[in-house]
Amino acid sequence: MATTFTNLSEKEAENQKNIAAGIHLSTFLKYLFPFANFIAPLILWTIHKEKPFVDSHGKRAINFQLSILLYSIGIGVLCLPFFVIFAADFISLIETMEHTIGNPGFAEIRNLSGYILLFGIAGLLLFGLFILELYAVITATMYAAKGKLYKYPLCIPFLKSSSEPVSEINQSKNEHTS
Repeated sequence: MATTFTNLSEKEAENQKNIAAGIHLSTFLKYLFPFANFIAPLILWTIHKEKPFVDSHGKRAINFQLSILLYSIGIGVLCLPFFVIFAADFISLIETMEHTIGNPGFAEIRNLSGYILLFGIAGLLLFGLFILELYAVITATMYAAKGKLYKYPLCIPFLKSSSEPVSEINQSKNEHTS
């Protein structure tokens, strides 16, 4: 039996908003502990998933973190063959430098600009993913704190939402919206 948000007391609604915002913010724990961006929201969501608003935000936060992980792995897999080729070229560069002691030049380095470009593009993609994650998590936290639902961009729905739509928690009369 799902409770509707119009029947919640102001204290209960505020509690759900805070828990949902905490779920989103807990994803930043990955900068302190490995895989904490999965474990912390999962724990918070599991404890409070009987509340529909928190359940929806928990699923969305975990789905987004899994999506970011998948995109990062994809970028790494795309770059892996080029990294192997670069490592082989680097070994040949070291051997060449040993043979030309004293006069190493850029002529011995083959395809250096291609590798710099490849690693630059991969770095830009990963940096863009990092910025997207920062923006999306902060925005989702602000939406949750206001009692609204947020749809993460580029999110793959691994955990399906319930068939019953979750309404947003209404703002209290004394609460200021900006």
